[in-house]
Amino acid sequence: MKIAVTGATGFIGRHVLVELARHDVEVIAISRHAAAVPGAGGVQLDIQAATRDSFERIGSPDALIHLAWGGLPNYRSLHHFEQELPAQYRFLKNLVAAGLKNLVVVGTCFEYGMQSGPLREDMPALPDNPYGYAKDSLRRQLEYLREAQPFKLTWTRLFYLHGEGQAASSLLPLLRQAVARGDKVFNMSGGEQLRDYLPVAEVARNLVALTLKQADHGVVNLCSGQPISVRKLAEGWIAENNWSIELNLGHYPYPDYEPLAFWGDRRKLDALLEAH
Repeated sequence: MKIAVTGATGFIGRHVLVELARHDVEVIAISRHAAAVPGAGGVQLDIQAATRDSFERIGSPDALIHLAWGGLPNYRSLHHFEQELPAQYRFLKNLVAAGLKNLVVVGTCFEYGMQSGPLREDMPALPDNPYGYAKDSLRRQLEYLREAQPFKLTWTRLFYLHGEGQAASSLLPLLRQAVARGDKVFNMSGGEQLRDYLPVAEVARNLVALTLKQADHGVVNLCSGQPISVRKLAEGWIAENNWSIELNLGHYPYPDYEPLAFWGDRRKLDALLEAH
């Protein structure tokens, strides 16, 4: 089986490549930066400038794990639906027209919008920012495309991740930096917001497992299913690493682009992973 990965040099992509290396598959790592493409199976390709022969250029894979998306982490940028959405759809449509049979795309929990509590795949998508709107629009476009040009589609909605290689502006790297500087306190929000966190290595394992099934799974939450307060998460990291630092809770306001308490329902994911 030949599996291509866009965004292969990104935070999630690097972990997906590690996971794919554990399986008997041929891997094609795709990145827009030539120098960053790893190994002989690497292909440089800019989705914004992709041409009709992209399927052949990436080796005519049996499946594509599509991680690439520009304009992050600015969730409110109009770039997401003005530039990113049309380019993404054009790229994926050309691949399907050329023969791609299996597509696994990474979406976002922001597609659910400001809905609170446990979020299920059968709930309506009510995106509340340009990023969530563009992702959900791409999903809808691909579902319409599938009716005209059949292919297998799995749309995974990611919640929150942590692990090696994540952005320096994320919570854990910022906390590590504060400890390394010798800071006595770490400024953060009130920390009572409930979120759903998964280690990025587990996300990679789940993405690869779903891809190897070569099935039409529809929307699938990639989540832990276990809500945890951001405060408790930070306190756990401090205790686990024996760091000497205090949390300065309430220094920053809560984000206005997400509800105070939401997490994923992972029963569909568990059922798919357990199925043979």
